[in-house]
Amino acid sequence: MKKEVKEQSQIPVSKVQRATKFLATGAKIGGNYLKHYSKKLVNPNVSTEELHEDNAADIYHSLSELKGSALKVAQMLSMDKNLLPTAYQQQFTMAQYSAPPLSYPLVVRTFERYFKKRPNELFDSFTTSAQNAASMGQVHKATREGKTLAVKIQYPGVGDSIKSDLAMVKPIALRMFKLNAADYDEFISEVESRLLEEADYDLELTRSMELSAKCAQIPNLVFPTYYPAYSSAKILTMDWIEGVPLGEFIKTQTWSREEAALLGQAMWDFYHYQIHELKSLHADPHPGNFIITPERTLGVIDFGCVKVIPPSFYGVYFQLLEKDILYRSEKLEKAFYDLRFIYPDDSEKDKRFFTEVFTQLVELLGRPFRTPEFDFADQSYFDALYRFGEQLSGMKELRNSKKARGVKDALYINRTYYGLYNILNQLKANVNTTSWVPF
Repeated sequence: MKKEVKEQSQIPVSKVQRATKFLATGAKIGGNYLKHYSKKLVNPNVSTEELHEDNAADIYHSLSELKGSALKVAQMLSMDKNLLPTAYQQQFTMAQYSAPPLSYPLVVRTFERYFKKRPNELFDSFTTSAQNAASMGQVHKATREGKTLAVKIQYPGVGDSIKSDLAMVKPIALRMFKLNAADYDEFISEVESRLLEEADYDLELTRSMELSAKCAQIPNLVFPTYYPAYSSAKILTMDWIEGVPLGEFIKTQTWSREEAALLGQAMWDFYHYQIHELKSLHADPHPGNFIITPERTLGVIDFGCVKVIPPSFYGVYFQLLEKDILYRSEKLEKAFYDLRFIYPDDSEKDKRFFTEVFTQLVELLGRPFRTPEFDFADQSYFDALYRFGEQLSGMKELRNSKKARGVKDALYINRTYYGLYNILNQLKANVNTTSWVPF
């Protein structure tokens, strides 16, 4: 049974309103720290678990009311099991499925602005409550001329507040999650660019139609038909795909190894066809963006976040996944310089340190490509990934580096692989890793 989520009748949209909300959240976090350190004076052995739970709940509650880019960043962080304590992961994961939805009068107002009509004047039926609500928008179910439709409505003010929201989120990200300031500044412009695109439903409509048409040849994938006549800059209408959201499927369903292999291969082929053939990909691989149909095919329902891969970056980055790259030290070193993992003016000590760290990272992330098949059910591999991730998050050399380690174009590619690997692990899929891979 779907849990009842309280609806919001308004969203803070002005910079002053949103800044006030951020400041109030900061005050709550400060109070949580004060409470924690007071307890620590009495009991030096008190753990930080309660502090993390309190902070995570306060941050998520605030961002859920603000919606938009700040909540989207929380969702992105929740995908990284190495970056956040468990309490944050559990709270922020909710941004993928169950953010508080907008009340129906606000939805009606959006329709009246863009179509000069109410939803029930455009559609034969339209649910007054959202079927699901995430960080940037919510989805309602509708019917028209015998077709069942999904209608996505963007939250008011989302596109206008992206830049200011990301600026306000910076101190929280740096302090709470111990992020490197140089890395944050390098990569936040990439995040901002993707979020501005994600707020443009005209662009999403075009990309959705183009990418789904090009990927239709891949077996065991299903895409909705999109309807430009009932879409606008803030409303997107497509077919409703019947089935179970992937996250719910993983939690509640059982499936055979054969079904896992089919679904996992479809996911693998979907991403590697886009990467290597289209040089443009769906860069938001969280379970909320996929549906498992009754026929056990994979439905892809959201092309909001798309990364176009620059040719020069493609040529350098994907060398790291070649089977023999670890044995070609000169080529690997040049790639590390090109990708700014190391810099010409680094000290010899830093060059050795970062070369060793990123070589280990390349070995781990590239391991699935070094055999014709890879069993993502192998938990020892993921344990090794998570252990290394924990080591990375604790390395003072990375946190204190005055230079960003990596180029911004890698951010969404890395995120895509991280999400893809995690989904394949949850499905326990055995995959042909040579499929659509040209090296």
